[in-house]
Amino acid sequence: MAGRIRASDVEEVKRRTNLGDLVGDYVTLKNAGIDSMKGLCPFHDERSPSFHVRPALGYYHCFGCGESGDAITFLQRMDHLTFAESVERLAARINYPLSYEEGGARREDGPNRSRLLAANQAAAQFYVSQLASDEGAAAREFLTQRGFDAAACERFGVGYAPRGWDHLTTHLRGQGFTPQELTQAGLVSEGQRGVYDRFRGRVVWPIRDTSGQTVGFGARRLYDDDNGPKYLNTPETPVYHKSQVLYGLDLAKRGISRGRRAVVVEGYTDVMACHLAGVDTAVATCGTAFGKDHISVLRRIMGDDAAAEVIFTFDPDEAGQKAALRAFSEEKRFSAQTYVAEAPEGLDPSDLRLHRGDEAVRELFTRKEPLFKFALRQAVRRFDLNSVEGRVAALRAAAPIVAGIKDPSLRPGYTRELAGMLGAELAEVQQAVRAMERAGSQSRRSGPQYDGEGGASAAVAPDPAPAPRRVSLSTLRSTPTTWLERDALMAMLQQGDAIGADLMRQAVTAQVTEPELRVVRDAIAAALPALGTPGWLEVVLAAAPETHRDLVRELAIAPMPQRRAEQLAAYVRDVVISLLDRDLLSLKQELLARLQRIGDHTDPGARRIQEQLVALEAARRGLREE
Repeated sequence: MAGRIRASDVEEVKRRTNLGDLVGDYVTLKNAGIDSMKGLCPFHDERSPSFHVRPALGYYHCFGCGESGDAITFLQRMDHLTFAESVERLAARINYPLSYEEGGARREDGPNRSRLLAANQAAAQFYVSQLASDEGAAAREFLTQRGFDAAACERFGVGYAPRGWDHLTTHLRGQGFTPQELTQAGLVSEGQRGVYDRFRGRVVWPIRDTSGQTVGFGARRLYDDDNGPKYLNTPETPVYHKSQVLYGLDLAKRGISRGRRAVVVEGYTDVMACHLAGVDTAVATCGTAFGKDHISVLRRIMGDDAAAEVIFTFDPDEAGQKAALRAFSEEKRFSAQTYVAEAPEGLDPSDLRLHRGDEAVRELFTRKEPLFKFALRQAVRRFDLNSVEGRVAALRAAAPIVAGIKDPSLRPGYTRELAGMLGAELAEVQQAVRAMERAGSQSRRSGPQYDGEGGASAAVAPDPAPAPRRVSLSTLRSTPTTWLERDALMAMLQQGDAIGADLMRQAVTAQVTEPELRVVRDAIAAALPALGTPGWLEVVLAAAPETHRDLVRELAIAPMPQRRAEQLAAYVRDVVISLLDRDLLSLKQELLARLQRIGDHTDPGARRIQEQLVALEAARRGLREE
């Protein structure tokens, strides 16, 4: 059994971790107020940011899907880690030494994510060292011939996997890694005689996640007697999922976020060439076609700005044409504008830089054209337009592309352009495009979808049944009374220390008319002894019924109306005082009504009410003077 991390260490790691920096490795966050940041949710697809992070609180919450938690929870959800693995990764991030119970040392039961990542990192270092060896001369020559010097190789961590069966295996076993761990990391393969190196006699590129951790490798064949594929990648592992990884994103993410532009190229050397030429937003897929998961990754980095750009490059061969059509079939998932950049003479960015220099690479992406226009031309090019059959087949392949253009105002013009390409009657092409528009509308509900190659894919499964209604901010009544109660509870949850213990004790007795918010008030009252402690929010959540915990999280995360930090303390006290003052005003109205019903001001009961009114006004003044 593995040693248990001390609870005090877990709390210290959470306290020292900047949640904004951690989430920022995965999602582009923008300022949303005092200690409040927001971005696109990494846990579900959305067009408008509803994912909020409170770094000082150490908590996040999505107002769209309801996901919430702290730094540990975030890593567990994002990278499919166990609790212990998440804590260990956060501790390594801040260089905090963990201690373990049950003897103070962690005993490993078997491979886990942190061990697989450590094995990959050790392998990356080994490959880099081998590039400088005598045997690595062939790899160095290959890279030099493509314009990559030692500094470029160091920048991208390029290495060399030596020939032979077990050089890496022997090296990593000497560092304490087991064959099982190496197999699960995808670094070795298993044969009848045991494990052997997966990559042998190849140039190797480390593939890193957005936080810079090596999760896998891509390797290119060097020798003629190598009967393996030209490019070989790490297989699917617990830490490497090719459909969710983009090579170079760890280096490109800041440029993509800053410039709202991403460049998607075909290979590892293309990424290197672009970055070295000054196009620092280039990324590439890793042994798989560009798909919806890649789109989700890019959208989280660049946001959903309609003015943002995604520029593709595709090889001029048949595979490149199919890749372009597949990319276009997913294009609607982007809010950004999508383009294609075609290099002269069909050169890819790596060859373009080698033969024409850095400036030519930069200019390549200024000569972009809309992706749908490129896809349209590629679709028509596949058919013999000199025959009736060819023109009919081309129309069938191209009509869905025109129908799929996001901006409907552009469709009539490209319908006419398609008619010109085919030499067909405009009315015939218009009819085909309209038919595909209708089919597309139906397919979004239940029918077939265009597959990017002129055909149709399997029917889309119907939407699942809606989730049970949960209590959240969106379910509250929209009235001025509710708004005050909501804002006061937000202040109490988020800025209890600034409000002060005395005022908080009074506030939890205030009348709350909204039933759902009344439940939250009672949870705050129950948790009041924990005010000011690091686990304050967790205590409130534990005191709230399960049905209302999402509402508590949303109130604790929602941006405060006051955006000026120097005025925040005054604001939160004012809004809580306003809630208490509302109670006092209500009591005053009741006392005045009772006084009016008595009529005789000399009556002893009337005098008592007058005394109460004087005391009440003193209490109101006292609230403002605290």
